[in-house]
Amino acid sequence: MTKEILFTETVLRDGQQSQIATRMPTSDMLPIIQTLDEAGYHALEMWGGATFDACIRFLNEDPWERLRAIRKAVKHTKLQMLLRGQNLLGYKNYADDVVEAFVQKSIENGIDIIRVFDALNDTRNLQTSIEATKKFGGHCQPAISYTTSDFHTIDYFVGLTAELEKMGADSICIKDMAGILTPDDAYRLVTEIKNKIQVPLEVHTHATSGISEMTYLKAIEAGADIIDTAISSFSGGTSQPATESMALALENLGYNTHLDMKKVAEAADYFNPIRDKFREEGVLNPKVKDTEPKTLIYKVPGGMLSNLLSQLTEQGLADKYEEVLREVPKVRADLGYPPLVTPLSQMVGTQAVMNVISGERYKMIPKEIKDYVKGLYGKPPVEISKEMTKLIIGEEEVITVRPADLLSPELQEYKKEIEEYAKSTEDVLMYALFPQQGKDFLGRREDRFYDVPVQEVKVILDI
Repeated sequence: MTKEILFTETVLRDGQQSQIATRMPTSDMLPIIQTLDEAGYHALEMWGGATFDACIRFLNEDPWERLRAIRKAVKHTKLQMLLRGQNLLGYKNYADDVVEAFVQKSIENGIDIIRVFDALNDTRNLQTSIEATKKFGGHCQPAISYTTSDFHTIDYFVGLTAELEKMGADSICIKDMAGILTPDDAYRLVTEIKNKIQVPLEVHTHATSGISEMTYLKAIEAGADIIDTAISSFSGGTSQPATESMALALENLGYNTHLDMKKVAEAADYFNPIRDKFREEGVLNPKVKDTEPKTLIYKVPGGMLSNLLSQLTEQGLADKYEEVLREVPKVRADLGYPPLVTPLSQMVGTQAVMNVISGERYKMIPKEIKDYVKGLYGKPPVEISKEMTKLIIGEEEVITVRPADLLSPELQEYKKEIEEYAKSTEDVLMYALFPQQGKDFLGRREDRFYDVPVQEVKVILDI
């Protein structure tokens, strides 16, 4: 019996998010969509993550229109998105009615697979997303946010995947956002998970630390069903391993990848000049293509490494970089070993920078860190010590309920606030997730409509 391994292509979302900060416009995607659709992928990851924010903040695009346009062109392949659980695509918890409406509209507009994760692996924060995805006919893929600590053992992650399967998972993903899953750990983790669950298992990693191909191979040998890769143009470094290289190597080892390598090569030929354009414009920083073994030492995602260096350089403190890197694991331990993934990676990194530049640990504490310690983001993996809790929030109470249980329904209120510009529930959701940017975008859209000559209105309505 031929062994098989399926591929999810990330160039339209995580590949370009990891290397050009999600600045690829839809116009760069549509000419090659049919080729990608015919290449034999399991799925195209093309929405969610930072794409929504980048569309309205930097590209002056409607993210819902991107989804609809790609869905219209893709006839054979599943479309996949990334969702941050109760945070959706924003940076705070939203009420259950907003979460349910967003999931519903994502599926109605063309999403097939919703990969949903929580930065703390607090399954309470995944509950509404999972239920809504199932309710509206989507494929729900909860992800475990992989990290390492004395607490984050293989037994812990196996138990977590078993719980997610019971909650309704159609498949499960090991999400190694920092690229720190080593080959041996991947083999043992996948083996144990596959012995425990019945649904397919996908593995996602980043090439940052230089070991991703070995990690994928050992995961596949242990029984992983699907891997995430990026077309070579936007692969390597902080992105995923190259689709072509992984596919050719696995085919040579006797695996059936179901990929049409001529179509994949055609896609690479198309994206290469687009990559070069972003490189010439300075959007593609050469550093994101680098291998950074320090990721394995400090357990810090590649994007977080570059952001920390950028922040310190802007303040004339680049010489503090190594000191900040050494501080990050200490802050993470103080805060109960949260996985370093959005938004916790930004929060831990900011606190580490403040601890170093102020000369006194926790002299300055951001509001987000205080909210985290209060329990407003969910339950930390490891209980935060009483001393650290008191240092950060004093005598304030720590909540133990699901954070969203403290939120009243919000959708109707958002609808009232943006009724001047919103023409659909999708518009309301855009405003709910990014109030200022969403309002600005919707306002510009209205201005564009009313400023055009009458004979052009029909054309706009047809788009």
